[in-house]
Amino acid sequence: MIRRNVTLAVVAAALAALVGCSHTAAKQKKTDKPLPLEKISAQFQPVRVWSAAVGKPEPKLRLGLAPAIDGNRVYAAGPHGDVLALDLATGRHLWQKQLKLALSGGPGAGNGLVLVCSSGGTVVALAASDGAERWRVDLNSELLSAPVITPELAVVRTVDGKLYGLETASGKTRWVTDQQVPRLTLRGTSRPVVAGDLVFAGFDNGRLMAVTLSGGTTAWDVAVGQPRGSSELQRLIDIDSPAALDGDDIFAVAFQGHAVRLARDSGREIWSHEISSYRGLAADALGVYVSTADGDVVRLDRASGAERWRQKELERRSLTAPVLQGSRVLVADYQGVIHWLKADDGSFVARSKGGARISAAPQVAGDLVIVQTDKGAIEAWRAPVN
Repeated sequence: MIRRNVTLAVVAAALAALVGCSHTAAKQKKTDKPLPLEKISAQFQPVRVWSAAVGKPEPKLRLGLAPAIDGNRVYAAGPHGDVLALDLATGRHLWQKQLKLALSGGPGAGNGLVLVCSSGGTVVALAASDGAERWRVDLNSELLSAPVITPELAVVRTVDGKLYGLETASGKTRWVTDQQVPRLTLRGTSRPVVAGDLVFAGFDNGRLMAVTLSGGTTAWDVAVGQPRGSSELQRLIDIDSPAALDGDDIFAVAFQGHAVRLARDSGREIWSHEISSYRGLAADALGVYVSTADGDVVRLDRASGAERWRQKELERRSLTAPVLQGSRVLVADYQGVIHWLKADDGSFVARSKGGARISAAPQVAGDLVIVQTDKGAIEAWRAPVN
C-alpha cells in the first residue's frame, strides 16, 4: 500500500532515480549535498533579543507548527501538547497550557482565540487572554497547518482534502467542502487565507479554490499547473503553502507546477510562470519571491511573471518560505541560518545563526523576526528595517 504522505527527502531521492542520471554514485552524492555558505559582506548584524522553549522537540517529522503573532503577543505550540503565550517585545511567559495531544498544526491566533490542531484530527480553541480551553472538536483527519480565525468562523484544512468552517463560539461545523486527493502526496497542507467574504486554500491535486466564508460555496477553482509524467512521483503537484494576497491579486505556487497571479475575486489568470516550490512565496508591489524546491530564491516580476533574479547560493539547503521585512527578503535553512537578501537584486545583506534547523517560515513584526526551530525554541531577532 502506498503511503499517503511522503517527505521531501524521499521524493528527491526517488525523482533522482527516475531521471536515470549517468553520474557515479560518489559524484551524485556530492552533487546532492547542500551548498556550503560563502562569506558575505554584511551591511548590519542581526541581534537575538530573546529566546524561549516550547516543550520537547520532534525534529524528524515535518509538522505545521509555527509561531503566530497577534498584537503584542507571540503564540507557539510544541509537538507534545505545549501551547504558550509570550510577550512579543521581551519573550516573557504570559501563560502556558499542556493539552496532552500530539500537536501538528498551528497555532492560529486572532479575535480572542488561539487554535491548535493535532495529528489525530482534534482542533482545540483556547482563550488568548489566559489559555483557558473554550472548545475542542474532532475532524477525524490529520491537521498540518494553522487555522485562520475570523470573528464568526475558524477555517481549517485537513490532509484528506477537506476545508471546514467552524463557528468560533462553539466549534460547531457550519460548512465543509473538499477536493479530490491523489493517492500520493507530499507531507504538508496549505494554510487557508481570508479576504472579505472569500476563503482561499490550495490542495494536493494542484488546485487553488476560493469559497465563500459565509456558506462554503465555491466561488472559483483554478489549476496551478497540470500533473505530468507517467509515475505518481512525477505527477506530484501539491500546493502546500498558503496563497499570498496583495491588493486585488492572489499569488500561489505548486510543487512541480507553476507560480500564478490571479484576480482575487474571479480567479482569472493574469500570468503563469513554470517553477516548483513546496515552501511558498511572498509578494509586494514590485515582485513575487519564491523559495524553489531546489533551494533557489527567485524574484518574478509582479506585472509580467518574468524572472528578474535568482539567488543560487542556497541550493539544497531546505529553505523556508520567503517573508518580507521592508525592502528585504528573509529565508531560513536546515542549519538554522537566517538570511537577509535585498529585494531588488537578491544579494545578501545579513545573516544570523539560530539554535537549530528552521522549517517554518519566519514571522515579522516591525524590526523583530520570530522563528521556531525544529528543536522547540522560539527566537526573536532584531534587524533594522528600511
